[in-house]
Amino acid sequence: MLNNLRNVLMGFVVIIILFNGCKRKEEVRPNIIFILTDDQRWDAMGCMGNKDILTPEMDKLAEEGVKFTQAFVTTPICAISRASILSGQYARRHKIDNFSTHFSDSAYQYTYPMLLKKAGYRIGFIGKYGVGLEKDFPKDKYDYWGCFKGQGYYWHTDSAGNPLHLTKLLGNRAVEFLKGTSKEQPFCLSLSFKAPHCQDGSEDQFLFDSTYVDLYKNYIFPYPETGDSLYWNEFPPFFRNNNEARIRWHIRFDTPEKYQKSLKGYYRLIYGVNVQIKRIREWLKKNGQEKNTIIILMGDNGFYLAEHGMAGKWYIYEESIRVPLIIYDPRVPDEQKGLTNTEMVLNIDIAPTILNYAGIQIPKTMQGENIREVLYKKKSDWRNDFLFEHPFKYKTLPRSEGIVTKDWKYVRFIDRQPGYEWMYHTGVDPKEKDNLAEDKKYANTKEKLKKRFEELAKKYE
Repeated sequence: MLNNLRNVLMGFVVIIILFNGCKRKEEVRPNIIFILTDDQRWDAMGCMGNKDILTPEMDKLAEEGVKFTQAFVTTPICAISRASILSGQYARRHKIDNFSTHFSDSAYQYTYPMLLKKAGYRIGFIGKYGVGLEKDFPKDKYDYWGCFKGQGYYWHTDSAGNPLHLTKLLGNRAVEFLKGTSKEQPFCLSLSFKAPHCQDGSEDQFLFDSTYVDLYKNYIFPYPETGDSLYWNEFPPFFRNNNEARIRWHIRFDTPEKYQKSLKGYYRLIYGVNVQIKRIREWLKKNGQEKNTIIILMGDNGFYLAEHGMAGKWYIYEESIRVPLIIYDPRVPDEQKGLTNTEMVLNIDIAPTILNYAGIQIPKTMQGENIREVLYKKKSDWRNDFLFEHPFKYKTLPRSEGIVTKDWKYVRFIDRQPGYEWMYHTGVDPKEKDNLAEDKKYANTKEKLKKRFEELAKKYE
């Protein structure tokens, strides 16, 4: 009898030990590295079907994770997009519509880094912060701060006085942050590269690391179809007059020689980011952190490479709003790796997704969705459209707002009287050649799109 009782008690002890062990295992929170590139468009990766560009580490990340083919930003300009990424909010909610405004202290407490810190994460921010002026940067709120002011400069010098490219410098800082981490405390690193953004004001716009000068050396890249002057000349005079996108086109793309030089520089800058991704992943593996570190890669907005006769971003065209997105989670089974996801996901989804990975409740202030709900095709009811807004006020950039659906785009220019609109049937016109806004055959479609736009604008105020 006594022996039986002892055996029963021992059985209970074993069960409790196993239960507690499982519980502790479940409570191990993942590390998170969010990598943001600047002005990298969705098709500037080999894994997205670009046969010319060299992006081996990004492609490897996609092979081992999930790549999204329909990832977009709600506002294609860096400061506003970055504010949306941090807060999970549309611009009309966070109210940051310029380069000098930062979050209020109370609003910043509901950004993903601050919520992670409150939950016990070690947090770092490196590179281009991009929201507000340097005097307002929240340096003291981070465990590691390695950001530069404004747009930054590509060339620096190391301690020995040798040239040091900014992309490598940011990689150095990332490794330095990682060296300060421990397996006992989860971390989140926000790593924001300047690349492949141009160096504004420089004669050479795309100042790549000279180490990669031989990449694409003998390539001759074809000029985009919609780069033909025919498409630029179809815009009305007010749009063509003193437009920043055209001004920068003249700087970068208005001769065959400029186009080849600019595109090669742009691609070389992206390759430099690849090298730093490899460094980071090698460090994680060497130090036993790779199996519990999620990596998310995204672009802050797209970039015209002469399409529609433009350079830069700012408008609703695909080249401007569509960006790369890869989510790599080493903890998932092999059958969930190497997938392609075609759901419509947004930059405002990043913050709630990161919080969900960390096991933190998503605040009601966030307007984005948790991408994990469709990461492996688990949810059928997902987004079919989103609000496009570009409230930035600048004399050479006409403001616009509209809606993007899976097959249509509609936009109106806010300050233009009489009104001026674009409407594209992207389902049959993916290069957005034919503006149907004034075509009477599509009047009903336009009214439906306008009505839906008004609904979304009201919903996300």
